[in-house]
Amino acid sequence: MRELSALPKAHLHLHLEAAMSPTTLQTLSEKHDREVPTTRGYGSFAAFSDLYVASTDVLREPADWEYFADQVFADHQREGAVRVECAFWAGNYRHLRRDEETWEIVFAACRSAAKRYGISLGFVVAVDRVKDTPESAMVLAKFAAQAGDDVVGLGLHNDEVGHPPAPFAEAFAYARAAGLAAVPHAGELESGQFVADSIDQLGATRIGHGVRSPEVDGLLDRLVNEGIHLEVCPTSNLMLGVVPSYAEHPLPSLLEFGVRCSVNGDDPLLFGSTLLGEYEVCRSEFGFSDSQLAQIARYSIEDSLASQQEKKLWLEQLTNWEDQPA
Repeated sequence: MRELSALPKAHLHLHLEAAMSPTTLQTLSEKHDREVPTTRGYGSFAAFSDLYVASTDVLREPADWEYFADQVFADHQREGAVRVECAFWAGNYRHLRRDEETWEIVFAACRSAAKRYGISLGFVVAVDRVKDTPESAMVLAKFAAQAGDDVVGLGLHNDEVGHPPAPFAEAFAYARAAGLAAVPHAGELESGQFVADSIDQLGATRIGHGVRSPEVDGLLDRLVNEGIHLEVCPTSNLMLGVVPSYAEHPLPSLLEFGVRCSVNGDDPLLFGSTLLGEYEVCRSEFGFSDSQLAQIARYSIEDSLASQQEKKLWLEQLTNWEDQPA
């Protein structure tokens, strides 16, 4: 078997702060005299969400973000990532500063670290489907449209239950008109119908999760025919009870059907689900061959929001990986 850390791959579904390592969390908690948040043992999405917010409390100063970003991109370099597209919602820091100021700190820290480790970077401006209104979502869409070339998409995050995509259609239309991709979460905690609705109402070309798509008659055919990409997060799905076990996870059947899927860490700090670790899960739990793993990595690169020139280089590197003896 080939070394998976040498397989070029893109990380398309990553909530930025949750890419923090436990060691970084410990260090920053001690710096700010905070009790280290518990990052395991929750039994519901609400409990998970509360812990996520608690974990953001240690990112208080620009130096914290610089320390954190160095860890994130060093980790990704070791795991074979060539591209990282991270989602961020600045609302967790409004008690410290304005959203625009938080974004400036995040941009500076992440851009510098990504360059240092030779990783291509894209930002997804997140809309919080629970906390944002259609009006505040439009503010975010306008911010994303003018924030820089490496801001590549508008996302829609947080608990789907009771929060359908339709109220945010206008904001997503604005973002798409500005050249940004629509990359909302759907079909994780709510019916696969939210996947179809996100395509119809938000113009989604990539779906965060989407693993409940098989619930809707004809939706898998549509995903294949329209080339809609699913950012699948197997360990996250298991930890949050979306699936009862890896054995019952739909990823193998989705790929067999022809749906374009990547595998992603989602919230590594909370789930222990690194990018490389998800490829190892695919090998150990699903029995995927090196050829199948290379196809997942290929989908991740092809459907990333990087430049065509970058994609061409990474796909050549991927072919070289496949050509190596197993």
